[in-house]
Amino acid sequence: MKVIESVAGLKKERELVRKMNRNVGFVPTMGALHQGHLSLVDSAAQALDYVVVSIFVNPTQFNNPDDLLRYPRTLDADLKMLETTGCDLVFIPSEKEIYPEKDTRIFHFGTLGTVMEGKYRPGHFNGVAQVVSRLFDIVDPQKAYFGLKDFQQLAIIKSTVKQLKLNVEIVPCPIVREPDGLAMSSRNRLLTDEQRENAPLIAQTLFEAVRRSKYESVQNIRDWVAQTIDQNPFLKTEYFEIVHEETLLPIENWEGNFNKVGCIAVHCNAIRLIDNVIF
Repeated sequence: MKVIESVAGLKKERELVRKMNRNVGFVPTMGALHQGHLSLVDSAAQALDYVVVSIFVNPTQFNNPDDLLRYPRTLDADLKMLETTGCDLVFIPSEKEIYPEKDTRIFHFGTLGTVMEGKYRPGHFNGVAQVVSRLFDIVDPQKAYFGLKDFQQLAIIKSTVKQLKLNVEIVPCPIVREPDGLAMSSRNRLLTDEQRENAPLIAQTLFEAVRRSKYESVQNIRDWVAQTIDQNPFLKTEYFEIVHEETLLPIENWEGNFNKVGCIAVHCNAIRLIDNVIF
C-alpha cells in the first residue's frame, strides 16, 4: 500500500496504473475510518483492479468552524486499518495541495441543495461539490464509492457529476450499523459513554417507523418519530422528513411507485448525527 501526499505524486502513479490498463476505484474519506469506510474499500477492491482512498478533512464543507476543529483526526490508526483491506494507494493531501488557489466555484442544485441538510448547513454541499470534483480530477477513477448514510450528499454528488459531465460512475453502498443499530459514523467516537448509550434510539425509532407506516399516515409518522426521539434527554431532533428518493421533496402520502426515504438529523448534545431508512 503506497501513501502519497502530493497531487504531482498521485498523478505520476495514476499514469503508471493507466499504462497497465488497470481500472481504478476511489473511496474519498475525511479519515477517522470505521467499518463503514472499510466496506466501501472492499466493494471497490472486488470490482476493480486498483483502489485509491483519500483522507482529507475538507474545510470548505464545514459551515461551523467549531465542527471543523472538533472533527476527529486519527491518521495512524486509519493507515493501519487500510493495510487490512484491498487499498492500493492512500492519498493524504494538504489543504494547499487540494486548493492551491481559493475555490470560488458556485454550484446550483435546485431543491436538492435547499432541503434538509441544505437548509440547516448552508454552503455545506457547495463545499462537498468543490472537493469531490477536485478529487475526481486528480484521481481520475472509473468508479467512486459512497455510503448511503449520507443519502442527500449522494444525490448532490450525482448532480455534480452530471453538471460537470464527469466520466465516473457513482456507486452507492449500504449503511453499515453497530450491533445496536446506530449507523457507523466518524462522529460516533466523539460521543460520551452516556450519549453513546442513548444514540441507538435514533435507528430504533426509524425501524419502528417503517413498521408503523403500514397503518399510519405520513404526517403521523413524522410527528411520532420526532416526539419519540425528543423524549430522550440526550437527543433533540433537528429535522425528520420523508422524501421522494430522487427529488428529495417531502411526500404527503404513501402513494407512488418509488422509494420513500426517511431522513433524520439529531443533536446528541454538541454532536450531530444523521441516518435514514427506506419506507
